[in-house]
Amino acid sequence: MSLMERGNVRPVTAVAWASNSGTCPKDFTLISLTEDGASANFTRTFGMKSGYYLCYSKDSAGGMVVSDIRIISDKDSLPHGYCFIAEHLEPKATVSKKKRVCVRIVPVGSVETAVLDIKLTAKSKMMLQHYTFVGDIHGYVLWYRKGYFSKPTPQAKPRSVSLDIRQLSLEQQSPPLPLRPSNPPPPQLPPSRLSHRRHTLQTKDELDKPADGSIHGITALDGVPFSLHPKFETQANETNSDLNIPIKSLQDIENEYNYTFSVEENAAKRIRPSVQMAGIPSTQ
Repeated sequence: MSLMERGNVRPVTAVAWASNSGTCPKDFTLISLTEDGASANFTRTFGMKSGYYLCYSKDSAGGMVVSDIRIISDKDSLPHGYCFIAEHLEPKATVSKKKRVCVRIVPVGSVETAVLDIKLTAKSKMMLQHYTFVGDIHGYVLWYRKGYFSKPTPQAKPRSVSLDIRQLSLEQQSPPLPLRPSNPPPPQLPPSRLSHRRHTLQTKDELDKPADGSIHGITALDGVPFSLHPKFETQANETNSDLNIPIKSLQDIENEYNYTFSVEENAAKRIRPSVQMAGIPSTQ
């Protein structure tokens, strides 16, 4: 087989029986004549008016190919991986079961060679070049040619384009609208000493949160803005008297809460105080 023939030959994908061209399935080729010019009508009995024909298909839509063909008798068991060919017959018509045709069907991507053609001869002494002898069946001889085949190229499925995409045009583009924040920031309050202290506390809370943003560092107050009522902000700026919040310096806090812990220090050292009695000198 030349390279050109090797690249253009389609494999056989199915084999079947058919009563005539009317019962032959679509995309199947009916073998009506043998290679030596005789009728290829398989007649079951002499008194039977209609017989049946062998047909094959090369439709690759199913993704399967015929890799081998065999003829077995009714006493032989079906080989592993093989199946009997289908029957597309007229009502009440049957195929002789003394000898049956079975095929091996495999996925198209699993083999490099497959059955490329099927032929029949009426004389067993006639030889067909480049064809393999399968066997005798009901007075005919079945042959097939096997070789490399051209695998079908995958076709891309058409994609459905939505109406919105089809309405887009690169030539006529409307100017972009200005961006508007959906959640504008709250209005800025007048600066005050309390606002500065509150900002310092909020910054400290942010630093205390874990860097990974895990749920352990999230509280119910996260994301809730904190601010004083404008009434108290105004009063705090004027007198700070209504709020009754004493503002102390660092030195005032140290003087008020200074504690030397001398009692605890003496207890830790377990120092027993010396007792001096009248007229008796103390002993060291």
